[in-house]
Amino acid sequence: MAATPDARVPRHIAIVMDGNGRWAKKRLRPRTFGHHAGQKAVREAVEFCLRAGVSSLTLFAFSSENWARPEGEVSALMELFLKAIDREVDELHGNGVRIRFVGDLDGFAPELRKRMLGAMERTAGNTALAMNVAVNYGGRWDIANAARLAAEAAARGEFALADLDEKRLHGYTCLADQPPVDLFIRTGGEHRVSNFLLWQLAYAELFFTDTLWPDVDQACLAGALDDYARRERRYGRTGDQVATG
Repeated sequence: MAATPDARVPRHIAIVMDGNGRWAKKRLRPRTFGHHAGQKAVREAVEFCLRAGVSSLTLFAFSSENWARPEGEVSALMELFLKAIDREVDELHGNGVRIRFVGDLDGFAPELRKRMLGAMERTAGNTALAMNVAVNYGGRWDIANAARLAAEAAARGEFALADLDEKRLHGYTCLADQPPVDLFIRTGGEHRVSNFLLWQLAYAELFFTDTLWPDVDQACLAGALDDYARRERRYGRTGDQVATG
């Protein structure tokens, strides 16, 4: 008989990994130094989720707006993605992690896109943790893309357009096959969602920390989960209704 999931542990955690550039600046190093340092925090987050029993982890790695950053930084990030895929996929696969890159992958160079697709294919059967890496992603893009896909399906006669409701549209969004986001974490001291998973964050608990992403460790993540465990999640009900089940 399967164990009952612990309601105090979020099924799906989403993280905006903010603060790499400021972390590097404090050390009088280039912003790219901070991006490299942030890879350690990614490993910490994956290990933490595996131990805590979290089923899905979504990381905001590169937004659709990040293309506007200095060309040198964007190029360095693309190179970092390539190296990270080559270096990390073996260990992630060995730990049963399924990797998925979500966003408009057509915006990337063919070689990087090929590596992304290869990592997804290799780990597709893993079940210990679904690790979603949002790249060239925006929440508004996700919703608009879902609407376009739904309209195309309706035009093919798969359903009547009048039957397009929230549940059906959800099926065309990124991560539709995974639990809704329970806990949103943003590091680096900013208090906004920055166009990340707008659809999926509808009922998420929000947690903000001043800790810069490269400094995030197990204790920081445990603090976020402790805070989450103290929240009362009502979904429109009263506190008394929640208490009585």
